[in-house]
Amino acid sequence: MSFAPLRLTVIIASTRTGRIGQVVADWFVDRAERHTAMDIDVIDLATTPLPLAVTSSPAPAVKELLAPVSDRLAAAEAFVVVTPEYNHSFPATIKLLIDWNYTQWRAKPVGFVCYGGRSGGLRAVEHLRLVFAELHAVTIRETVSFHSTWTRLEDGVTPEIPEGSDGAAKVMLDQLAWWARALKAARAAHPYEV
Repeated sequence: MSFAPLRLTVIIASTRTGRIGQVVADWFVDRAERHTAMDIDVIDLATTPLPLAVTSSPAPAVKELLAPVSDRLAAAEAFVVVTPEYNHSFPATIKLLIDWNYTQWRAKPVGFVCYGGRSGGLRAVEHLRLVFAELHAVTIRETVSFHSTWTRLEDGVTPEIPEGSDGAAKVMLDQLAWWARALKAARAAHPYEV
């Protein structure tokens, strides 16, 4: 059976100087592009302006600033968050993006590619699962995780990919595509209401 490609939005959560999030995201986007079920859109929070003061009634200038990223999130049928683990959790920038865009996540699947020290970013993912559950998003069980990432960079740019990472990415993308199609059909048949 042939399906139309799904719109996958990949979000690079880290904005820190010297981050390797772009390297990890590039690796993942390459795998996602090989997975023919997806059309990819990348949102890099390092280049996406987000106001710090979240309010339910933003001023017109704030709405105008947020509109481009909010529209891209609304158009997405699935998400993958590429996140490091900072201080046993996720970066503040991804929480800010989430809080400014409440309904865009609703009844859509979210996958994770994480990286960090010994835990490989998994604690950040577990915290994000709780946040996305509150927004009525469905998080994918399978996660791609890179442990001790900073010691696994060759020439500071090319990641040394641990054995099994390609397979983990494929499994996660397969599950993400299944959930994206199922939830898309469900939203079309019966709009999700909270």
